[in-house]
This record gives sequence, C-alpha cells and structure tokens, in this order.
Amino acid sequence: MDIIEQRFFTEVTQEIRNIREKVFVEEQGFTDEFDQADKTAYHLLLLYNGRAAATGRVFESPRNQTYTIGRVAVLREFRNRHLGKKVMELLEEKAREQGAIIAEVSAQCRARGFYEKNGYTATGDVYYDQHCQHIHMEKHL
Repeated sequence: MDIIEQRFFTEVTQEIRNIREKVFVEEQGFTDEFDQADKTAYHLLLLYNGRAAATGRVFESPRNQTYTIGRVAVLREFRNRHLGKKVMELLEEKAREQGAIIAEVSAQCRARGFYEKNGYTATGDVYYDQHCQHIHMEKHL
C-alpha cells in the first residue's frame, strides 16, 4: 500500500528546493525559480512512501480574501499517481484555513487542463513569464 505524507513549512527546505530545481530549472529551463513570495508562503512537501515527491506553495495575494497557489511540481518518477491533485487540494485547504474565498494561479498554458480539472477558470489573457506562456486562473473555494 502506498503511503502519502504531507508536511507544511514556512520556508523552502532542501527537499522542496531539490524538487523545484529539478522540475522548473532542469526540466523546463526557468532561471528565476526562487523569489520574495517564498519568504511569506506556506510550502507543502508530499512524501510518497517516505521519499520527497511533490511540492507547492500558497501565500496571501494583495487581493482581498485571495491566496495564490504556485510552484506546484511533481518529480518525474512520481507522476501519474494523482499527487498534483493532492498538492492542489492541500494548498486550497490551507488557503481556506487562512480565510481565503478565492484561490488564484499563474498557470503554464501547457498545464491549463490540469487546473481546469481541479475547478479553475481562466480569467485573463495569455502572457509570458520568462520563455513560457502563462494564463491567470481562479477558483472559488
């Protein structure tokens, strides 16, 4: 039986850093992976059978009662196990605990379908973040 453990942190741990660097820097070619939002975010680490497998973060948006979810990443060897969905559910739950009624994401366009399956709706035009097309999406919690 597979065991999934969840841990929240108020800083980027080495395990979280490793996942984000592997997925966003090595696989996808982003260069500015860590930013100021990391200092105020709740960071989630999912362990799959004791191994660091997935991460994401959530932090308060400047918009009233809105929290931003981002940096959702699952290591390649753990994909297709619904860990991304689990990350989203846990981050949304954390946002609700903090008083959010809306969750927003800056979604890579190639991941738009994933967010739509998780209840998000596009609310803006496509834009570029570094070399990658993104779109703003929201969900009422």
